[in-house]
Amino acid sequence: MSFFSAPGIRPWIGLLTLFSIAAAAEVHNIDATFEPDFANPQKNQFKNQTQSEGFCRQAPGACEPIGLFSLIARIPFAANAPIQANHADPRRGGMAKVPSNWSTVSVTNASGDTHIVEVRIAGIGHEAGFPLSVGELTGGGWWDDLWEGGAWVYAPPPCLGVGTVTAGHHGYNSFWRVPEGAGTCAKKALFDIPVGMNYQYFVYAYELRTPDPLKMDAGDYTGSITYTVGPNMDFDMGDVMIPSDSMLTLNFNLKVTHTMKVDIPPGGNRVVLEPLGGWQSWLNQGRKPTRLMRDQTFNISASSRFRMNIECEYVMGNNCALWESTAGHGVPLEVSVTLPNGLTDSAGQPVKRRRLWRDGSGTELFQPGFYLDRKVGTLHFEVARDAVDEMLKDGYARSYSGNVTVIWDSEVS
Repeated sequence: MSFFSAPGIRPWIGLLTLFSIAAAAEVHNIDATFEPDFANPQKNQFKNQTQSEGFCRQAPGACEPIGLFSLIARIPFAANAPIQANHADPRRGGMAKVPSNWSTVSVTNASGDTHIVEVRIAGIGHEAGFPLSVGELTGGGWWDDLWEGGAWVYAPPPCLGVGTVTAGHHGYNSFWRVPEGAGTCAKKALFDIPVGMNYQYFVYAYELRTPDPLKMDAGDYTGSITYTVGPNMDFDMGDVMIPSDSMLTLNFNLKVTHTMKVDIPPGGNRVVLEPLGGWQSWLNQGRKPTRLMRDQTFNISASSRFRMNIECEYVMGNNCALWESTAGHGVPLEVSVTLPNGLTDSAGQPVKRRRLWRDGSGTELFQPGFYLDRKVGTLHFEVARDAVDEMLKDGYARSYSGNVTVIWDSEVS
């Protein structure tokens, strides 16, 4: 079929008006994916992978700018009575009322991580067929003459027209945008329409609000919502137009793929602690250092939440320790981390010199505000003053060492 947008033009396009009865409840799958994009690190959104059908596929310029997608619900409707001219009750003519307010849908992955998707119906269209030609219905007129306010391309308020339509002598295909909380949109017939009017199917546009994928675990999330179809139900086409099926289910499938990678520069796995400014002040002037320290940078790429903790070769309480085997002496080693901008703790605070403990307390959750690609962070290693005094004994040569494993764990419960 082809579109035209100039009212009054009368194309000679035939529309099939036969339909078959649906055998089972209508089920539609809506698939969306998230993968971090280093070229657009600030874009933390799912991409809808479900190809539009019907209106938004035929006229994408009317949908894409406002984030709409459309699907065809293959649920035929048939009139159970004639539509009388100038009917007083809008439910006895051509009307539509859809669930245009936002509804919430819980989506859950295999481990039980649950998030909320919001959906609303934002448009409605019909492939309408008539038992007589429009000329016979109107005594020689056209679709503009059949309905009050003009043809169905002119949407009745509060619905909004989109300016495109296909039409023939026995059929009319149009689409209305439905604002949030719109209520009923109804057209009054100006001529009698005998029994036999039908909708081959209806097209609905939907709008999505997806959760922040950076706060979700990697994996597949599923959830569903079921709408009712029929008089005084979710999809309500009035009391005359009766559907062959009363259920429409939307299944949501969200796939989250994350990046979590930490790179230590070559040689960075060997950390040598020294006083600030080196050992010269002690060797030349006998000044004991107040602390021993070393900062080690790393590069992190992250689109997922993670936690951190340490494992130790030598343990001293909740700390790691450095050990001198000859003297049989150990001192606590303080390890802390500074994360790059864009990574915060569970309270949304930046992470500056945050202590790392063996039990992971205080570092249970770090989360990105956007995808970070090879951003620089720093590990801080330090022996405090009291411990340094114990290490440096006149007349004794000592060498302290120990292995520390720093863990970035993306398995956050």
